[in-house]
Amino acid sequence: MKTNIKHIMLYAGLTIAATMGSAQAQMRIEISGAGSNQIPVAVAGFANEGVAPQMVSAIIKADLERSGAFKIIDAGVITDVNNVDYSGWKAKGADALVVGTVNAMADGRYDVRYKLYDTVKQSQISNLDKAVTAQFTRLSAHLIADDVFFKLTGVRGAFSTRISYVKQEGRSNMLMVADADGEGEQLALRSNEPIISPSWSPDGTKVAYVSFEQKKPVVYVQNLVTRARTVIANEKGNNSAPSWAPDGSKLAVALSKDGNYEIYTVNADGSNLRRLTSNNAIDTEPQWSADGQSIYFTSDRSGGPQIYRMSASGGDAKRVTFSGTYNTSPRISSDGKTLAYISRRDGNFQLYVLDLGSGQEQRLSDTTSDESPSFAPNGKYIMYATTAGSRKSLAVVSVDGRVKQRLTTQAGNIKEPTWGPFMQ
Repeated sequence: MKTNIKHIMLYAGLTIAATMGSAQAQMRIEISGAGSNQIPVAVAGFANEGVAPQMVSAIIKADLERSGAFKIIDAGVITDVNNVDYSGWKAKGADALVVGTVNAMADGRYDVRYKLYDTVKQSQISNLDKAVTAQFTRLSAHLIADDVFFKLTGVRGAFSTRISYVKQEGRSNMLMVADADGEGEQLALRSNEPIISPSWSPDGTKVAYVSFEQKKPVVYVQNLVTRARTVIANEKGNNSAPSWAPDGSKLAVALSKDGNYEIYTVNADGSNLRRLTSNNAIDTEPQWSADGQSIYFTSDRSGGPQIYRMSASGGDAKRVTFSGTYNTSPRISSDGKTLAYISRRDGNFQLYVLDLGSGQEQRLSDTTSDESPSFAPNGKYIMYATTAGSRKSLAVVSVDGRVKQRLTTQAGNIKEPTWGPFMQ
């Protein structure tokens, strides 16, 4: 198991960016529900991990527990990671065992080693051996949790991915980037004007967003590593709703330059603006399908807002949502099989998913003021913004609706979440 150099570079860039200011208040996560058929996993404290700035085993436990896919069994601290009492751990109810060590190296780095054992088959399933600097100990823990998740479920873990969201404190609007668990917050942009609609580039190095700093909505792209910022769309009228093509070469946007909102594509450097829709209705909120062949969008061409799909090159659009009279904010899972959206029913705005094959619809949220859904890159979880009382916070729900999380901060409101991609 290897840590990709691009992954390290992105984290390094964000750490350097912290000199521009980082949030002191981290997110608090509340978990409810559990996945079906939880896998019992014993996670041992890593031998000598106190020498590192982060407790690697604690981060691994928190990641796995938060997923709802595992029943965590505390294994204490195991110092001899090479001789495992398979029968003993199986008798304690563990189907798998996570062990590891952390050692300080002479050059100031930390040698993080981990092994995953199958207690049923009495064999080693996986291992990792990685030398990391202090700032990457948390990342190494997330990567280990990703490996455990994949080896035991067959689905790629998303613990080492990033999220972006907007935090409001007084008049200050801040575009934030953080680990998927809300830790390691970094400030990407601060403005006294609204910031909305962040969208990650496919390679995870950039975020597109809409800022009102020019007293009108303008689409920008922020490079998270170099700090460079590019204007992507600043046409007459409103410029909004950026969405990256899967290959990162262009974005879809919604512009009102010709009167009403229409869907356009534009190259990632802001060139070659091309109109895709031509309709008297409002067409907005474009989202690319994972294969890049289609664009989903919201339109009121049928009388109320519904979700449509068209070819990525434009042309006729086909209506996708039919239940309810108000459906917005389309998001597509990475396998192209599931559509997430916000639907208004009985005055409540709630998160729904639609199986595009069967047409089966399911409500996932219990809250009543939801917005801005975003799939995890493995397609197993959806993050969205919601309101509880007078506070805006983020929530995460598994696509089967069984596992729910609430992410809050001590100060300010958080909204407009978007989940970053896997690092390639």
